[in-house]
Amino acid sequence: MPGFHALRVADVEPLCDDAVAVTFDVPPPLADAYTFRPGQFLTLRRTIDGHEERRSYSICAPSGAAPRIGVREIPDGLFSAWLVHDVRPGDAIEVLPPSGTFTLTTAKTEHHVLIAAGSGITPVLSIAATALTAPDTRVTILYGNRRSTTVMFADELADLKDAYPDRLELVHVLSQEPREAELFSGRLDADRLRILLPRLVPVTDVDHWWLCGPFAMVEDAKRVLQGFGVPRDRVHQELFYVDEIPPEPNRKKPAPTGPASEVTVILDGRSTTLSQPQDATVLESAQRIRPDLPFACKGGVCGTCRAKLVEGEVEMRRNYALDPAELDAGYILTCQSTPTTQHLTINYDT
Repeated sequence: MPGFHALRVADVEPLCDDAVAVTFDVPPPLADAYTFRPGQFLTLRRTIDGHEERRSYSICAPSGAAPRIGVREIPDGLFSAWLVHDVRPGDAIEVLPPSGTFTLTTAKTEHHVLIAAGSGITPVLSIAATALTAPDTRVTILYGNRRSTTVMFADELADLKDAYPDRLELVHVLSQEPREAELFSGRLDADRLRILLPRLVPVTDVDHWWLCGPFAMVEDAKRVLQGFGVPRDRVHQELFYVDEIPPEPNRKKPAPTGPASEVTVILDGRSTTLSQPQDATVLESAQRIRPDLPFACKGGVCGTCRAKLVEGEVEMRRNYALDPAELDAGYILTCQSTPTTQHLTINYDT
């Protein structure tokens, strides 16, 4: 059952002064639609002052549990402030079924290293808790925050460590609060990661690396891992904080001189064809006649608008959501893609 559904809030749990965990009650007829894989996210929708707003929040629950998201209030955040301060159990919120490819897909014995900062711990908690259910799987979590009072899911992480003391290593790094070991005091930047990682794990023996947090941290971690010779297919990333991502380059394009592109969009088994100018993105053009198209950030970050390019070619302005394997398989971000051929077919259902 694709599309938004009004789900009742089952619980709102304070995590720290500016963050909560929100659990949703999924009615039995929608159970299959809201079954999630560890690391996926939910897109929420509400209308504020007559304008539709959408935000994506990662699921922090382990596989098989009720969907639960972690939310940290951001400055001037209309959506996050509402969730943190105003939402109560029993309230109804419009929610899309789970999506996202930053996911754990195997349950075999492996070694996972998860590097997170701030609210980036949300999907990491789901991935780690699920991975540890596989016998002999080892997990290392490196978690950066400003102070101990800003650590989200501190109790749950401690409980997870108590449950798997021999297979989970948990390291907190604080940037504005001194730790006993100087190595754990400061930001999780490239210099610190370059020193920390070899001391914590045999880098070449790690099966999967999971990076989630602000743009600068994720980019630093990727460069460090590349320097250590880690294959790119072992590194998975998800970005938070869209505002920290560099703005799109200013590319002055001449106006299209040929006919507009004919674009066919396939969603929920229904095919729709439209004519659109070649300097507009597929999403902004198609959603005028297909308002049911999935999207959230429109910044090339969340991946909600991901679809497969079946025919034709596009120029994708920027991409912070799709990994190399997805690009090789023909997936695009429709919020960032403009047609470069006269005919285009994209499929959201694959």
